[in-house]
Amino acid sequence: MTRAPLFKRVAVIGLGLIGGSLASAIRRQGLATVVVGTDTRQDELALGVELGVIDEIAANVQDAVSGADLVVLAVPVRATRAVLEQIQPWLPEGALLTDVGSTKSSFVADVEAVFGQLPPNVIPGHPIAGSEKSGIRAANPDLFANHKVILTPDEHSDKAGLERLKGLWEGCGATVLTMSVEYHDEVLAATSHLPHLIAFSLVDTLAGEDENMDIFRYAAGGFRDFTRIAASDPVMWHDIFLSNREAVLRVIDHFTHDLDQLRTAIADQDSATLMRVFSRAKAAREHFSKMLSGQAYVTNNAEKQVTFRLQPGGSISGDIRVPGDKSMSHRSIMLGALADGVTEVQGFLEGEDSLATLQAFRDMGVTIEGPENGFVRIHGVGINGLQAPRGPLYLGNSGTAMRLFAGLLAAQAFDSELTGDESLSKRPMGRVADPLRAMGARIDTAEGGRPPLKIHGGQPLTGIHYEMPVASAQVKSCLLLAGLYAEGSTSVTEPAPTRDHTERMLAGFGYHVHRDGATASVVGGGSLTASNIDVPADISSAAFFLVAASIAPGSDLTLRHVGMNPTRVGVINILKQMGANIEVLNEREIGGEPVADLRVRSADLKGIDIPEDQVPLAIDEFPVLFVAAACAEGRTVLRGAEELRVKESDRIQVMADGLAAVGVETTVTPDGIIIDGGQPIVGGKVDSHGDHRIAMSFAVASLRAQGEIEVTDCANVATSFPGFVELARQTGIHISSEGVE
Repeated sequence: MTRAPLFKRVAVIGLGLIGGSLASAIRRQGLATVVVGTDTRQDELALGVELGVIDEIAANVQDAVSGADLVVLAVPVRATRAVLEQIQPWLPEGALLTDVGSTKSSFVADVEAVFGQLPPNVIPGHPIAGSEKSGIRAANPDLFANHKVILTPDEHSDKAGLERLKGLWEGCGATVLTMSVEYHDEVLAATSHLPHLIAFSLVDTLAGEDENMDIFRYAAGGFRDFTRIAASDPVMWHDIFLSNREAVLRVIDHFTHDLDQLRTAIADQDSATLMRVFSRAKAAREHFSKMLSGQAYVTNNAEKQVTFRLQPGGSISGDIRVPGDKSMSHRSIMLGALADGVTEVQGFLEGEDSLATLQAFRDMGVTIEGPENGFVRIHGVGINGLQAPRGPLYLGNSGTAMRLFAGLLAAQAFDSELTGDESLSKRPMGRVADPLRAMGARIDTAEGGRPPLKIHGGQPLTGIHYEMPVASAQVKSCLLLAGLYAEGSTSVTEPAPTRDHTERMLAGFGYHVHRDGATASVVGGGSLTASNIDVPADISSAAFFLVAASIAPGSDLTLRHVGMNPTRVGVINILKQMGANIEVLNEREIGGEPVADLRVRSADLKGIDIPEDQVPLAIDEFPVLFVAAACAEGRTVLRGAEELRVKESDRIQVMADGLAAVGVETTVTPDGIIIDGGQPIVGGKVDSHGDHRIAMSFAVASLRAQGEIEVTDCANVATSFPGFVELARQTGIHISSEGVE
């Protein structure tokens, strides 16, 4: 089916690499009826037609823009104003005007100087693509494929025109992002302009050395790779640096300040500073490369589509250890960073959520070595030693991290901002923001109490007593962490028991937590002392295999070193009440946390009324418990689980929809669900809505299915359970993963 062109007549002014490549891509993809080009170099114009880059030649700017509904400026940055002056009298009413320059403030200033304002039909743009080649012969219609294009509209921009312009760039194969003009120039100054400036300067400096020929003759690959960009067009970069002057100067000043600190550290033989900077830089490079590769944290969900395809049947067997507990991994980094001394952590979960927490503390000046095979060494800075981060702290998909960070940062001397991925940005944060405000914190949220959270520093906190309306370990932990900095006592009373990792770990770091029944309290003003931590295997991750081995005939599986915290064992208690065959072996305590090995064999499960006192103890495990209920004989009823509706998804409704998709009907109630077991799982297609626990639960359901189950939107499994697909396959689940993971 042939699509209609987005534009009738596109005029490209300037047929260099970018302008020529865009014109060529538009023609190839049929995005415009006619592509006309003009350039001051007549030989380039003739070549443009000959090479099929453009349809028509325009002798001048007036001829080019006449009748055009899109005009693209692809001229050197310093030539923009002169070209705009030529365009202004002839630009048709309603025609879109955009550009491809790498500085946006200067373009907007030029437009305002010529037009008197930034008209709604002018939408600045910048494709992040290029080549060392130049001119019309270098025009490449694939230049923008799998590259980003940044558009910088303002609140007055023509919305329909913006969508058409996005469609044009997407039709050329690009991913389109939008941001403000000012932010674009700051980002590009740091990520593109400064590296080019350093490359030009370094090559120029070394070329003036006496041994310059030997320097270049023996240069290693890293030097050649880095200085390659010094071969870029000098005129273009001259224009860019002068046009983006203010942003470039700011980032140069920042860089030279940091470089001077490194020089001082070397001169003073300051090993600690060098290690802090080098380890932070190495980890940041790896962390952000991983995020941007599409494994979990990608702005555009289209880039991270992962599908699980599951064949029916199978049995579960083996002797395995699932990844470390995510809740404890988060807390080990937080408390280790605030402690005096060096904390060593074994069993750290190397999933994206935990790594985001680790990176956030590096951004606040904490030296952290690793992780390497679950080992992390944290050089604590003391309870008042955190430094202001240079930008927002990005916490990926982790509600735990965001809520705990809110408490931790509420009393810091500096301002901070907490952001997350698309899923986290929809989750309610008022439940922590409101009690923190009652303590004296100043926190701004987006509409509906959602992220980002903007925390104003320098606010003295006063301890409060807080009666939690809903049982939540995240809210409790948030307030206790804020209480470390508050004047007086901060106490939290929970309506039902929740996980107590924060209380146990604070005690392990030497900070007294007073417990009186359902109330935990701390007195501010103390300090933490470094402590080594062995993170047990995550019972939430083990839960998938506990259910899998229970429902699959002929199964016998051992799970090693599983955390058995009394506030987390609801899944075991519930499964045992349903008749599961689970043996608890080799019970022991490590670092204040009970652990054990679990042997689970297949059993005939029975439906039960789930005791409400067990609900908070199994809140994360209910998706897979719903699968157990579907495979049990008789009716299972869950009540008192409102908390499940504000997790990564509304887990009650999403699981009910998923079960219906594979043939199992349920009854959803305001605070729970009713599942009649014994219905055949026929197979089908399930949308996990980006919720990792939903995706893994239906992988378990395949063991009792009659047909194939396809689960979509599974990329976030990497946030909590890296290596799930391989471990599931190893134990007997017939699973394959398709797409970018």
